[in-house]
Amino acid sequence: MNRKQFLKTIGGGTLAMTLAPNLLLAENLKFLEANSEHKLTILHTNDQHSRIEPFDASYTRNPNQGGFARRAALIQKIRSEEKNLLLLDSGDIFQGTPYFNFFGGELEFKLMSMMDYDASTMGNHDFDNGLEGFKKVLPNAKFPFICSNYDFKNTILDGQTIPYKIFNKNGIKVGIFGVGIELAGLVGKKSYGETVWQNPIEIAQHYSEFLRNDKKCDLVICLSHIGYDYKDNPKKISDKILAAQTDGIDLILGGHTHTFLPEPQSFTNRKGKSVLVNQVGWAGLLLGKIDFYFDKNKKVQNISWNNQVIDDSILV
Repeated sequence: MNRKQFLKTIGGGTLAMTLAPNLLLAENLKFLEANSEHKLTILHTNDQHSRIEPFDASYTRNPNQGGFARRAALIQKIRSEEKNLLLLDSGDIFQGTPYFNFFGGELEFKLMSMMDYDASTMGNHDFDNGLEGFKKVLPNAKFPFICSNYDFKNTILDGQTIPYKIFNKNGIKVGIFGVGIELAGLVGKKSYGETVWQNPIEIAQHYSEFLRNDKKCDLVICLSHIGYDYKDNPKKISDKILAAQTDGIDLILGGHTHTFLPEPQSFTNRKGKSVLVNQVGWAGLLLGKIDFYFDKNKKVQNISWNNQVIDDSILV
């Protein structure tokens, strides 16, 4: 993975504008901070898949990379530098190592809580122990699960998740909702029971309008576990399609397809405005970091980003 920092900006006011092609030099970040009324840092992960420990040094693809302890150390360092921060996850916390087989997700939730995650959504693998298994370990998560298009009202998870959440970070109102992939054909019926999946595009439009217009949020974020894109099935609902067919969303933090994006991608929504989409692979190999700079009217003025590699350069 290239360590080069990808720092870009959009200028002139809001996310409605097209991403500027020029690279921002690191020294210009001080200028951005000095000329912005507010700064908000978004850290995010996806598809952790119970990868508590780093990959072994003998592993051919990602030797000695990842690990919860290293991520925690990096997050702690960033928290010491940034006073306004949200830490988010886009689902598939479960499944992939014996830690899940033995502890059923309890360890993952405890460690994420120690890192002070603010919110997550559910991925398909978070149903792997059934609704009962998820509910059993849920008290270990000291953060909410935001699930907007899964209707759990006829299941034991009724009331255990929330459809949206609003965070106030130093006067900036951030509205967050979450959408998940269709479970039928992907997850065994026994594992999701009477959970009803609703069209993520329709749900996303509803909550983006609600958060933007009714709740007057300054930034709207979608936690998505529907996949970045599907080259073999281009009409399948994905983050690309979600971005293009809705409006009101500023940032989509994706998961499911394990897509390594070196930098957030910009798409044009149905009203001609820009939407950022980011996804940071899988297994906790990267930590996504996006900084939003706001003017005195709480409009996004600039954005910078740096998807950070988790490896043995991080001391724990």
